[in-house]
This record gives sequence, structure tokens and C-alpha cells, in this order.
Amino acid sequence: MHLAVWVVLLQHPAAPAAFPVTKVEITPPTAEIEIGQTVRLAARALDARGQPVTGATIAWYSGGTEGDVDSTGLVKGGYNGYVRVTAVAYLPGQQGQVFGDAVIHVLPEPTARIDVAPAPAKVVAGTRLTLAGAAYSKHGDRRADLVSFSSSNPRVVSVTADGRMHALAPGRVTITAKAGPATSQLPVQVVANTITRLAVEPASSAVRTGDVIRFTVSAKDAQGRAISDVPVEWAVAASGEGGAAVAQIDAAGAFVAETPGLYTVTASLGGKGADAVVRVEQRRVTRGIDVLAHLPIKYRTAEVWVHPAGKCLYMTTIADRVYAIDVSDPTSPKIVDSMLTDARIVNDVMTTEDGKYGVFSREGASNRKNGIVVFDASDACHPKPVAEYTETVSGGVHSCYVYQGRAYITDDATGSMRVIDFRDPVHPKEIARWEAQQTEAGRYLHDIMVLNGLAYLAYWNDGLIILDVGNGMKGGSPENPQLVSQLKYDLNATYARVEQLWGTGFVRGTHTAWRAGKYVFVGDEVYAARPYKGLSGGNNLTFGRLHVVDVSDIQHPKEVAWYEPTDGGVHNVWVVGDTLYLGNYQGGARVLDISGELKGDLLRQGREMSWILTADSTGSQPHTPFAWGAVVRDGNIFVPDINSGLWVLKLEPKPQPLP
Repeated sequence: MHLAVWVVLLQHPAAPAAFPVTKVEITPPTAEIEIGQTVRLAARALDARGQPVTGATIAWYSGGTEGDVDSTGLVKGGYNGYVRVTAVAYLPGQQGQVFGDAVIHVLPEPTARIDVAPAPAKVVAGTRLTLAGAAYSKHGDRRADLVSFSSSNPRVVSVTADGRMHALAPGRVTITAKAGPATSQLPVQVVANTITRLAVEPASSAVRTGDVIRFTVSAKDAQGRAISDVPVEWAVAASGEGGAAVAQIDAAGAFVAETPGLYTVTASLGGKGADAVVRVEQRRVTRGIDVLAHLPIKYRTAEVWVHPAGKCLYMTTIADRVYAIDVSDPTSPKIVDSMLTDARIVNDVMTTEDGKYGVFSREGASNRKNGIVVFDASDACHPKPVAEYTETVSGGVHSCYVYQGRAYITDDATGSMRVIDFRDPVHPKEIARWEAQQTEAGRYLHDIMVLNGLAYLAYWNDGLIILDVGNGMKGGSPENPQLVSQLKYDLNATYARVEQLWGTGFVRGTHTAWRAGKYVFVGDEVYAARPYKGLSGGNNLTFGRLHVVDVSDIQHPKEVAWYEPTDGGVHNVWVVGDTLYLGNYQGGARVLDISGELKGDLLRQGREMSWILTADSTGSQPHTPFAWGAVVRDGNIFVPDINSGLWVLKLEPKPQPLP
């Protein structure tokens, strides 16, 4: 959880009644700049009569990660979105402070490229297609510019300004897409239409919601020769009463239905059409969930990691300690030891694969030396710190991932990834640093996973970044990480509803990444710009989407599906086989069916298997669920809840069909 940003953004404590400053006036109160540009803000501390207060000092802070502000009020735009800048007025030697806010809108740079889809090289005369253009800045930010289309020869191919294309006669033509200063050209060859027979395969299917069918088209001429490598226009329609059924089919013929119904799939090519029918039944994967145990903790808790031996797990706290908890009997977990440290937040903990050593992160140390702590975990239930590493990461470490004797950690101060070699546990040392290159203003790396020599970085405004750290595909190593690919998506558009309901300047970013099979499950963390007015003692509003990213072509990752709960967010996830477990913050713990190919809206498809609100009358904040994540071992689901401690859950067996 990005606590530092949350605190700055939301908490403005009131000054004492006798404090002379009553208002902080910022000029200008709003402004627009592009990424990389700056704006100078000025602030005045005013009394109740609106007069400047002599001797008042102004300190500047920025909320969010779309830019930053220096000590003089100079704001620099770093990422597309909003920077909420806070000016704090105080009087040296007096108790009290007063806050003023300004909101700076950071716009993406001008359009630098246009992506067009579909982008056919060859079409059959008579073909109709709708071209969609998307405009992007040089840093991959999606822009709202309208893309207009034109044809170099309308007698061969006509195209409307909004992209409706019609191939009229054999020949060659160039389609031009334009948005702002950018253009993109698409060469197209039109071939004669010799199609006499068109068929869709399979002609009929019966599936469940969420199952993907890949349709193909068989096109042949009068001599029975196949006509290939030409695009087909696909359409899908619901049949029967009501018309409420929902399904989609992409340009490659991949169909998925999100609600039950009878669907007709139509392929059009060269003025001819062919149909197929799909009968879709409801996906039935729901299962009950049992509470094996609940261990309340008096502190607010964070992450859980199960020691490889399976007897004990470690639970971090939003405090100064890591608990060792005996879970050999999962129905009766017991705290058996703890590790104390100088920190306000111990966010993350993980051991080596053999369980001999571990690492936990630190933020908010009283001496401002944060970094990581290396501990001896050979006696799993009684871990002992043996070393610290703070030299280059004293500004704080939010997350760490241990892989083959190295800790891949996030550096709060610079937004970079550091690689710490602790194969000699008492002498950890930094061996590499890597960082996203767009900007330093607001750059923030939140989480890391490493698997098979590839590091998956949840890089907040920079999206998902994949590095070679020993896989070899780009010549990378732990000492020399190399970029493989990046997937950046439009956070502002995805969470427009949050802004509409709760105002600008909300916190949002790519928060977590988990590789499983051909997918990376990428979760966002989203907080509303303000809590409910008048609410005390509760959670702030959280939101978030789980993006399902296909990395079968790892140098060109693409989002293919998503899951977005309606009552909370997506924090941390864990995948075992065809099941995904997650902490949904105020929505408790969730379990999803991720079997088969994934495409479309997983929630509407009925892939949510089970859920539970992790709250009761005990814990640091009773009756208020705020589930952090889930870790699964031997079928037991260990869920840390920030407000109520550790929950041990278990899915009920799959229901047996009736005889």
C-alpha cells in the first residue's frame, strides 16, 4: 500500500485555535502543463482578516506520483494525470500548521505515433472493414486526439474520416491516419474477388460463459482453391428474447460470451457472408469457503510469507516488527517469536528457496536509515536478524523479492530497482540498479516478481516492465538487467468513475505483477481523492482492476482480459494452477477461476469462485475488513487483513454432479 502518498494526500490536521494563520493561498490554484514542463507556484499565509502573517514559513509537498514540487514551489510534470500540491504554513517555534492545496493537470506530450487496427496488407475487392486509430505520445501515453483517415486512391479503396473502409477494385493504395502532428501510413493491396464459397468453422458450438472459441473462415474460389491471408470482418448478435446477452469476437475470430444465451457469429468477406451458432450456458464454478482459524493482531498487519518448511509463517506489520507464527496446525496458529526493527512500516518479507535466510523491507526508520534486513531463518519459527543493507536505499524500501540469493528491491527515494546480493548474508552488497527512463518527477516502483530469470516490475505510472535478469533472451544478468518489454495503459481512462465521483488527484498506479503460464496478472491500487465526509474509524475508498496480460509473445505483451470487483480493489494476488487468490481490501478475500484461455470481463463471465469478508469483533480495528492479499500452501489460504490480523481459509471441495 502506498501509505506515504495516501497520508500526504488525505490528512490535513487542524491547527490550534490560537494559531494566527487561518488560510494558505496558492497562486495559481490550478494549472496545466505537459510532461517535462514546469510551473512556479507562490503561497501566502493569511490571518482571519486576509492579511499576510509576518514570519510564516511555507513548506511544499506533492501528493500522488504524476510529478513533484521542490522547496521553492516549482512543480515539474512527470506523468499524465494530476499532481495535488500542498503548501504548509508554519511559524518557527509555535505549535500548529495550516494547509493549502493546488491541483496541477499534467498532460501527455504531443502525439508521436498512431496505431491502426486492423492493419491489413492485402484485402479482397468488396471487403468492408472498420479501422480504429489510437494516438500515443513518445512515452506511450494514450492521447484523446481523434484519428482521421484518408485514401490515396478512393477508386481502389474508399475510407471515411472515421475509418470505415471499402475495397472497391484491384490495385494498390495507401491509407493515411493522422492525429495532431503524427501520421501513419498503411499500404494495402486489393486483389480480385474470386470467392464462390464461404464457411465458418466450427458451424456450431456449446460452451460456458468465459470459454473462448476460435472461429476460422474457409474461403474458396470456383476451382476449390483456398483464398488466405485476407482479413475477415466478424460480428456477433444475440438471439432469443430479452436481447441482454453479451459477447465479443475479435479480428482474429476469438469469441467469448460473458452472459448465457444463443449467439450468431457472422463472417463477412468480399461481399459474402457465413454464419455459425453458439449456445452458451452459465459458468458454474462457485464453491464455499471455510474459516479454519483467525488470529487477531493488535497492530495493523501487512504481508505474509510461509517458510518453505511449512511449519511457520512470517507476518509483517505497519509497525516495527515481524511476527513468526506457528501454522503446523492451521486450525490453531500461534505467535511464537518476533523480530523487532527500527521502522514504522515493515511491508514485505520473503525467504530464499531453501529457507535458510530471508529479507524484510523497512520504511519510516527513526534514524532515516531504512533499506532491508537480512535474517537467519534456519530455525524457521525463531528467525534472527544478521545484517542490514541501507547504503543506497536509506530512503525506504517498499517491496522485495528474493531469487537465487539476490534481493530485488524497490527504492522509494529514486523509484529505481536495486539488486542486492546476499549470498554472503552478513555482507549484503548492491550489484545493480535499473530505472524507468521517462522522468524522475514522480517515478515510483511498487513491486517486483522474478521467475525464470525474468523480472516483472509493477512500475506505477510506467505500467508493467519486464527485464531480463538472467534468462538470456536480451543478454541480461542480475548484475546487468536488460529491458525486454513494457506495457503501459491509460490509468486515467480506466478509473474515470473514481474521478467523477470523488474528485481529481486520486491515487492510482500499477501495483503488483504475478507471472503464471502465458499470463501476467497485473493489479492496480486506487484510492479516492478523499474519504467519505464525516466518516471516522473506517477505511478510505479503494478501487482497482486486475489486468490479464498475454506474454506468449513476451516482447509484445497485450491485455486480453480483466477482473474488476465492484466493492473494493485488487491488492496482492497468488496463483496456484488454474485458481487465483487475492486480497480485495474492504471487499475481503476473493478466489477466481482462471482455467483455460482468458478473454474479456472475468467478473461478468462468472469466474468468481468464492469470497469472504475478513472481519469480526477483534483485531486492531473491529468489524472493518481490509484484506491485504493471500498466500496458499497445501490448500490452506493464509490471508493477512490490515485491520484484523491473520485468517486461515480453505475452499470447500468441488461439488459433485447430481446422479
